[in-house]
Amino acid sequence: MLDAGAAENHRVRRSTPLPRSLPDSFGVRAAAERGVGRSRRDGVDLERPFHGIRSRSTPSTLKEQVAAYLPRLRPRHRFVGRTAAHLWGLPLSHDWSAADPVEVAVPQECTPPRTRGVVGRRLVEERARTWRLDGVSVVDPIATVFTCARMLGIDELTVLLDALLTSAENYPGRVAGRPLLTPDDIAARLDEWGPFAGCTRVRAALRAAREGVESPKETETRLLIARAGLPEPSVQFEVLEDGRLIARIDLAYPDLKIAIEYEGDGHRTDRHQWRRDIQRQRDLEDRGWTVIRLTELDLQSPTSVITRIRHAIAAAKRH
Repeated sequence: MLDAGAAENHRVRRSTPLPRSLPDSFGVRAAAERGVGRSRRDGVDLERPFHGIRSRSTPSTLKEQVAAYLPRLRPRHRFVGRTAAHLWGLPLSHDWSAADPVEVAVPQECTPPRTRGVVGRRLVEERARTWRLDGVSVVDPIATVFTCARMLGIDELTVLLDALLTSAENYPGRVAGRPLLTPDDIAARLDEWGPFAGCTRVRAALRAAREGVESPKETETRLLIARAGLPEPSVQFEVLEDGRLIARIDLAYPDLKIAIEYEGDGHRTDRHQWRRDIQRQRDLEDRGWTVIRLTELDLQSPTSVITRIRHAIAAAKRH
């Protein structure tokens, strides 16, 4: 049997539908202005993702979480940090989870939000350009990386910078319309910003970043090789024959004819991609190349990966 309070909420939920003009997530003030009484606003069928916000269901994706916060977002407030990185489709090592707070920046003279589920900070407005992604105010990609910097290591920042510098349309998670950037663009913004938390790591990551990368794992593989003291391989090297493209290799030692390819799950589950990969490997081997194919499991055993590459380099030099 329902107690008196639960019975009342049950009755309210059944007898008082919410106005259709209210979105899935709404502020209690907006609901009150539409005639929704307090007992209905506090109904057990509504979630409370943030203070003063009600939702018809629990946000289960980042976009739903951001949408739930929008009624609290004031003019000149913007999403920054890891929230902005996810919205831009930038590759963080930590996938979004419902427990993650949203990160919001306010102008320097304003008070940052302090409430459950939100990390607020101040940011000089002129430091970041404002973009609208699906109606959401977010800082530009470079400012996004800078506002993540205090929480990330050099390798993670290098992955992010590689993602900013690539022009590859097939880069995983790439958001359409994201601006094309150069190392000079990032260096100039570093000079504009001056000292900030993590800036030294960003400068180190920029020295390690490369243009033309096509996946985060490609960056991770290149950094793994560099840390082992091996020569840095070329990124996205094109093998041409009579002006015809034979293959574009993730990482290569062209003089030694060694190709290093990272194979994501898409290479395994896409039948046509799998067939193309095999044919490309045969084309390269027919032309004297050694092809080293790596997966996520290989990157979890870096010693064996480096050993394979060292052996391939030694064998190529003997010949």
